Amino acid sequence: METKQLGNTGVNISAIGLGGMPLSLSSRPPEPEAIKVIHRALDLGVTLIDTADSYCKDESDKHHNERLIAKALQQYNGDISNIIVATKGGLMRHNGSWTRNGNPDHLKQTIRVSFEALGGEKPIDVWQYHAPDTDYSIEESLAPAKEAVQEGIIRFVGVSNFSVEQIKRARDVVDIVSVQNQYNPWYRQPEVDGVLEYCEKEKLTFLPWSPLGGSRRVGKLEDIPVISQLANEKGVSVYQIVLAWLRAKSSAIAPIPGASKISSIEDSLRAVEVKLSEEEVSKIDAGTSS
Repeated sequence: METKQLGNTGVNISAIGLGGMPLSLSSRPPEPEAIKVIHRALDLGVTLIDTADSYCKDESDKHHNERLIAKALQQYNGDISNIIVATKGGLMRHNGSWTRNGNPDHLKQTIRVSFEALGGEKPIDVWQYHAPDTDYSIEESLAPAKEAVQEGIIRFVGVSNFSVEQIKRARDVVDIVSVQNQYNPWYRQPEVDGVLEYCEKEKLTFLPWSPLGGSRRVGKLEDIPVISQLANEKGVSVYQIVLAWLRAKSSAIAPIPGASKISSIEDSLRAVEVKLSEEEVSKIDAGTSS
């Protein structure tokens, strides 16, 4: 598996990671099957797993994905010393909906629960503030993360769903290594809002969430002519074409496709072998939303 540096940390991560969310929502697979998916990803060289305290069915199920990943790592027979688990905090799942909660007291508490859910034996590799809450300043909400770094509970900090200005404010509070914003063929805002350019310039890792469009759109990739045509020409899946396109867009990008089946993560990871020319990347640009 190809690797790249996580921000300016000196720590390497796999060029494509595993998004854990599909393993914990209401449609999640049985736990033994979910663990097999995680183990297969590790077998194939994945060293970055993305999760969140809110990857669960609802508030009664909070931190499910973190506990699942910790269990899978504990049961894995191979070396896990280089595995980076990046989690997030700041979203609530009342009745299964997604709502923001940047209350510093809540974030302080959920950081500690995440620490325990992930094993409680070493610092959280990467903790990301899931989305800014307008009821609290970024400075207020990130203060608990800074405190947790100082206490040795968090190793690195990232942000998610942030603008350039918000990233700058976050960096005035605590060192930031990564930015996780939505980016896929239907949503290309990072190209025009300055976030992707800023990450490149400042050497922050950009983790595109829903890289394949999420559950509502992933099945529609075949309907995008330029993507399906390139997939046919190269004898690969449309998913591999999209992940290769994202990787070609910026050296800062490390896609984190979700998977709930072994076949899905196997297919996604083969994207590291797909190389697109500048002309092919331009064709995809022209044939998708911007």
